[in-house]
Amino acid sequence: MTTRRNFLIMSALAFAASPALAQFTGPSEQGAQSSVQDALDARIGAYMTLEGYITHHLREDYYRFTDGMNEIRVEIPQNVFAGRPIGPNDRVRLRVEVDRGLIGRYLWVEALEIL
Repeated sequence: MTTRRNFLIMSALAFAASPALAQFTGPSEQGAQSSVQDALDARIGAYMTLEGYITHHLREDYYRFTDGMNEIRVEIPQNVFAGRPIGPNDRVRLRVEVDRGLIGRYLWVEALEIL
């Protein structure tokens, strides 16, 4: 009986957390428009949105990003590029999470939009 009850509870929680239920269309406080300087000063784990340019490929999934004032390293998984060609002259909007690795702070890119 405990197994069945646990299954029902887990099913209800999974359904309640489903993204299909999210219908809010207003702005996100966590993803407010930010600058690279804001990202450099933000706490690890903060979410933000930045606009600017991907200027250089560093290695693997790592790139250099600038907002025109400052630069920061970003990690962009191939699935986020979604096969779209993007050059250093293409303005982009990135939805990111601030993270820190062995060689310092970087932004992990969750979504990329070409502007």
